[in-house]
Amino acid sequence: MREALHLDPDPRSVSRARDWVVGELSDLGRPDLVDAATLGISELVTNAILHAEPPITVAVLGSRERPRVEVRDRSKRPPRTGGDMTDADALMRTVGRGMAIVALYSQAWGADVSPDGKVVWFVPSPDPGVDVAESGDVFVLEEAIEELGVAVDERLLDVHLLGMPAQVFASFREWYAEIRRELRLLAFAHPDRFPVATELVELTLQTETERRHARGIEQLDNAIRSGAATVDLHYRVPASSPATMARMNDLLARADRFCRDQSLLTMPATPQQLALLDWYAGEFTRQAAGHEPQAWSGSSVVEPPTT
Repeated sequence: MREALHLDPDPRSVSRARDWVVGELSDLGRPDLVDAATLGISELVTNAILHAEPPITVAVLGSRERPRVEVRDRSKRPPRTGGDMTDADALMRTVGRGMAIVALYSQAWGADVSPDGKVVWFVPSPDPGVDVAESGDVFVLEEAIEELGVAVDERLLDVHLLGMPAQVFASFREWYAEIRRELRLLAFAHPDRFPVATELVELTLQTETERRHARGIEQLDNAIRSGAATVDLHYRVPASSPATMARMNDLLARADRFCRDQSLLTMPATPQQLALLDWYAGEFTRQAAGHEPQAWSGSSVVEPPTT
């Protein structure tokens, strides 16, 4: 699939999003989903323009059999889910009913809220209004961490990341967010069939909990926002972090192979992103073992995905 569509917070973006989603579904050979998808995307983009924080992006993920339309923005506020989901006439007469309207045209819908913002998604239905998905899957990362109560070794270790390619890491972070969400939805729907998905969900909560206890991580966020090509970082991280990062490196490589093998629409990781992950995780484990830091030796320019 093509990369996500980036939209301005402008009313004309609603029409752009509709046309783009129609093109994506046509490329997939799923014209039967166009009516539901255009109505659903119109509502989500309108809501994002009115109530969310830019940038706003639209993507089509999932699989050919079950494509999923997503709208991403910077707001951390979950979507409103009130209203009667079953009265089609009432819904069509009402403007701004949010997820109630989206649900009417969906096989499934939900939202994923993280510190970076939120993604609201739906799986368009070939028979709108017939099998309404009244109940949505709203996942709030901060709430999940609190509920799980992950234990963290609060002893702190020093980790130096020299020559971190800030913009390359930003592209990796976007891919990681997509694959994490993709596999979380698989784990939610089929926990027994996809063990790699379930394992990644659990490890994500461990990683995010350790991130809360780390020191110095704002340096990288600042470098990314400023457009810096590289930055030298000094982190102080929980003593459990090196083992967690080693597991994450292995698991994300397996998850990437899984997505390729299952022909999911999530963009696969680029060789550069996988190399960055290997270096990044390796520095945690190497330095925890007493070795000197090794600087990133690859390019600091984001390499495009291969087709």
